[in-house]
Amino acid sequence: MNKESFLTHVPPMGIYETLYAFQNSFGSYMGEKGTHPWSQGFPLTTQIPGGPEIPSSIKINAEDLKYPKAWGQPELRHTIAEYYNHYYNSSIDVENVMIFAGGRPGLIALLMFLEPDIKTHIASTEYTPYYDMLRLMNKKYHIVDSTIDNHFYPSVDEYLGHESNQRKLLLLSNPCNPTGITRTGDELKELVQRSSYGMNGLLIDEAYELFHNPPVSAIQFIDDINNSNLFIAGAATKGLQAPGIRIGWVIASKKYIEILGNFSSFGMGGVSRPSQLYALKLFDKKRIKTSRKAVPEFYDSQRNRYGKCFKEIGLKLYSGEGGFYHWCKLNDNLTGAQLNERLFKEGAAILKGTDCDMYRLEENSHLKHFFRFSFGPLLPDSFESDIEILDNALNK
Repeated sequence: MNKESFLTHVPPMGIYETLYAFQNSFGSYMGEKGTHPWSQGFPLTTQIPGGPEIPSSIKINAEDLKYPKAWGQPELRHTIAEYYNHYYNSSIDVENVMIFAGGRPGLIALLMFLEPDIKTHIASTEYTPYYDMLRLMNKKYHIVDSTIDNHFYPSVDEYLGHESNQRKLLLLSNPCNPTGITRTGDELKELVQRSSYGMNGLLIDEAYELFHNPPVSAIQFIDDINNSNLFIAGAATKGLQAPGIRIGWVIASKKYIEILGNFSSFGMGGVSRPSQLYALKLFDKKRIKTSRKAVPEFYDSQRNRYGKCFKEIGLKLYSGEGGFYHWCKLNDNLTGAQLNERLFKEGAAILKGTDCDMYRLEENSHLKHFFRFSFGPLLPDSFESDIEILDNALNK
């Protein structure tokens, strides 16, 4: 207890520590002209090859300046439900969808209202904020080993564990951030059907849905979401190329959406109506059809050419076929932190593997020789300079 402060100290997410250190070293913000944002988890926000144009404006009127609906505007909720029904043969409706100001607020709201006896199971190599959310909310959690030994791909049995009398929620990203490893087909079906009923629940973060070819969603393997404990988190942040509008959503049973909406009525007050109007433009039927083809194709191409050169310059790759990251292993004489010290001088940075370790063991982590490289925000013409800078840093 700190009697000198009225607020409990909250450390920043791991990536922010890297961004602050980069700024102190290089003298400007990561992402500005002259920097190489390999640590950043956002996509290009400009038109990609073969992709749709990015909407340049929206029209708003006096109605759009009023308070938004607690659950989200009905038009957007209906459009999102239609999207999943069309592409994944689901049967959800507007009452299964709730809008949030991005993906993370939806995740936090779900975890906040977990019943106290429920233990959350997460892989040891996962999206950085999961650990912070669980720890700060004093939630019970269990870490499932995700290492070289199981190819960073825990089985469903490993996720569920052996506590048959313990209610549990499995929490994972699919495609996975940071590895890009993606559960599809029968393996995803097994995960959904074994962990979404009775004593078990599944919260699957599908922010990178469109960054797998073809796109994939757990919703295609649930027969009746209203009689399940399946929660799907989605966002306009990644595949729709609009992280700045802060629009995300949760899909779940109607009874769970009602609880989240009740929270919003006093805890959030809804989400910006103009942002929701912009999201409606992103979900235009012709546009979304183009995005679902162009996004996975473009990022497949980026993944393949970076991966080929990374192997040539001596990196070991443990990357999957989704997301827009490469999960790379350095030799045993170099850590991710040491690599960043070299890269900062060149205006570049990676995300250290230790930031993705849910055990938070820092330099004692088995991930200290790993790093996540993001090709999400990179233009095709930066490729040669990216490889040259990284190669030079590795061989200093």
